This record gives sequence, structure tokens and C-alpha cells, in this order.
Amino acid sequence: MITGEDVYKVIEAMVPLYVALILGYGSVKWWHIFTRDQCDAINRLVCYFTLPLFTIEFTAHVDPFNMNYRFIAADIISKVIIVAVLAFWAKYSNNGSYCWSITSFSLCTLTNSLVVGVPLAKAMYGQAAVDLVVQSSVFQAIVWLTLLLFVLELRRAGFNTNSKEENINIEDGRKDIAVVGEQKSFVEVMSVVWLKLATNPNCYSCILGIAWAFISSRWHFEMPGIMEGSILIMSKAGTGTAMFNMGIFMALQEKFIVCGASLTALGMVLKFIAGPAAMAIGSIAVGLHGDVLRVAIIQAALPQSITSFIFAKEYGLHADVLSTAVIFGMLVSLPVLVAYYAALEFIY
Repeated sequence: MITGEDVYKVIEAMVPLYVALILGYGSVKWWHIFTRDQCDAINRLVCYFTLPLFTIEFTAHVDPFNMNYRFIAADIISKVIIVAVLAFWAKYSNNGSYCWSITSFSLCTLTNSLVVGVPLAKAMYGQAAVDLVVQSSVFQAIVWLTLLLFVLELRRAGFNTNSKEENINIEDGRKDIAVVGEQKSFVEVMSVVWLKLATNPNCYSCILGIAWAFISSRWHFEMPGIMEGSILIMSKAGTGTAMFNMGIFMALQEKFIVCGASLTALGMVLKFIAGPAAMAIGSIAVGLHGDVLRVAIIQAALPQSITSFIFAKEYGLHADVLSTAVIFGMLVSLPVLVAYYAALEFIY
């Protein structure tokens, strides 16, 4: 049963994020501290330094030998369902778009597990639920965010996956005509993509983190103080600088709700309905039940991952939609998640 004190703990975890957001917004909109070029530099700082070190920090302290693999399997099945639906839509629908499929995947699947999920899961189901949420977050960092980076690099490398991308409808009725350059071979594109991924710290940070987790759990090693201190000094700034950067992005836009009401509503539907529905199917398919089933569905309905916005901004793909999803998702997530909690009490 969630008490008023539990709700306060969740709010206590979320409010500092909005403080960082407001400071970032004010630094550009009110106080004119940063230029546009400086704002781009801040995004790159977050993307290539604070977030990778944040990833190393939380993945290095999990126990990979004591994970709920059926829970992980349910997560994989849910993502496969979403990818299959989006791929079918992109290929066969007249309105299909591979670029929008990438963004829709982010909206449906990538969650803010550590900031919102941990205190909420503990309030709802105790420490066992926290362990599951952390496992989900680690798997997200290692697999799904790496997959997202792969397709974003593939898109940046100039691989024209679908000629329908040439005509994309915008809010105001205009047509955005994509510029299609000289086609590269599949081999050339993949060479560029793998090279970019190999030099992207967001890829090998999670590998380093989980590698240390295996070593420390197997042989009971503790990370040397010098190493841990070196990681912590930047990783502690990860979430705060990401929210600060989002505030900067909002300040550079003409409108506060930069993607419009219809896309905002679509983002909320994908986040709070489509994602949990796919997770419910995956969970039932592998035989989850009881509190594990409830946690699986609730963690899929957590608000949008801040990292997904940072990547969208860096790669120039619908950053307006992702920023709005993060902001509004955290605003409406608490009542939505409490409603899920109440409804799931009737499930065995």
C-alpha cells in the first residue's frame, strides 16, 4: 500500500531534476549566459562524458549472477514485439517512416528506471522490486541503448532505408523533403557505423561496467578507491547535466511545447499504454506472475529515459518529441503509475 510518505519520496527524487531543467532554461532564455554553439558543446559534454561514466558507475555494482533471467526474457520479448510492429508499419503503411520508427521505439521502451523507478518500486513492492528495476535498467543500458546508437549511426552514415522518407508531413502542413545524397554500398555504410560505435564511449562504457560486475561478483573484488573516485566525480553529474541540457534545448525553441499537442499525446500513449501492453504480453508468455509480473508492467510504464533525449539531440532526430516526452512524462507519471498499481492488485 502506497502511503503519503512514499509519494513524497518519489516527489523528492523528481523535483531536483526540474531544478536542473529550470536552471538550464533560464541560463539561455532569461540570463543569456550561453550562445547556441556553447549549447551544442554542453550537449556533447553530456553525451560523451557524464552519461558514459554514469553508466559505468551503476552497471559496475550489479550482480550479474543473481539476475531474474525470466524477467529479462519478458523484456526481450516485449521489445521484439514493438520492433516487429514498427518495422511492419514503416514498410507497408503509406505513412510509414523508419525515422519515426526509431523515435517510437524510444518512446515505447526506454525508461527512467533509476531516478523514478527505484523509489517508486521500493514504495510499492519492497527491495525485491528495486532489484528488478535495476536489472532492467542495466539491460537497457547494455542492449537497448546500444541498439539505439547503432540505428542512429546507421541513419547518420547515409543509408537510405526507405524512399518514403523523402516526403514527411510537418505540423504546419509543409513538406519536409529529405536530401538523399550519393548512395554508399551496405559494406561501406557498416564500416563507418562500426567505426563510430567503437569510438563512442556510450558503447564501451556499459561493456566496461558489466565486465567489472562479472569480475567483482565472481571473485569478490572491490573497485580501487582511486578508480571509483575518478568515475564518481563525473558520473554524479550525469542526470543533472542531462536535465540542464534539456532546459537549454527548450530555451532555444520558439514554443514551450516544442512538438505540438498531437505529438505530445501520441508520445504519452506510446509511453504509458503501448510499452506496458507489450511488456504484459512478454511477461505472460514466459510465465511471470505475482509481484514480479506487476513490477514488470509498472517499470515499462516509467517516464521517458533522459538518455534517449541526449542521443536524439546529438543525432538530430526528433529531439523536440523526446524532450517533451521526458518533461510531461515525469509530470504525469506519478498518478498514472499509482493507477497501474491499484489496477494490478487484482491480477494474480
